[in-house]
Amino acid sequence: MVLSNLDRELLNDCLAGNDEAWRGFCDRFMGLIVHSVGHVAQAFRIRLDDATRDDMVAEVFLALLDKDFAVLRRFRGDSSLASYLAVVSRRITMRRLAQRKLRGSGTSIDSISSDRPGSPLADSGELLDWNAPETFRGLSEEEAAAVRMFHLEGKSYREIGMHLGLAENSIGPFLSRARDKLRRRA
Repeated sequence: MVLSNLDRELLNDCLAGNDEAWRGFCDRFMGLIVHSVGHVAQAFRIRLDDATRDDMVAEVFLALLDKDFAVLRRFRGDSSLASYLAVVSRRITMRRLAQRKLRGSGTSIDSISSDRPGSPLADSGELLDWNAPETFRGLSEEEAAAVRMFHLEGKSYREIGMHLGLAENSIGPFLSRARDKLRRRA
């Protein structure tokens, strides 16, 4: 689905600094962002109380506002605005939950437990040591690099595609296949 005229106008008005448009934007997409935050927490078996969920939603909106709407300015209109915001919300939520977990545990980023948002072994109950060569056994060099770049370095599909010489729209399925291999092996 492509960007609707209504969303295009709303987005342009927000980027132009129209406060009323921003309120409309928040009203229009609040439910989507709340759902995205809840979906990430549920997918990684993290129980969020209402206050924590509200904090996470606020962090998503703050990230959208940061640096003069930098995240929204990067939107190219190749998809619906709702699809773009769902992806952005999930990524922000995963990173924030991982940061909170790391701060609370004293764990290094190189060995994060399986409930780390985005962990390819999230359902296995194992600890994943990102530096251990056996972690990526059974994956091609490209697959291992893609998993590392996405889950450890937080690189976008575009950045991964450029690095690996693959089309941006092929990175999602590419990562899914690599994660499936890791899950089957686990």
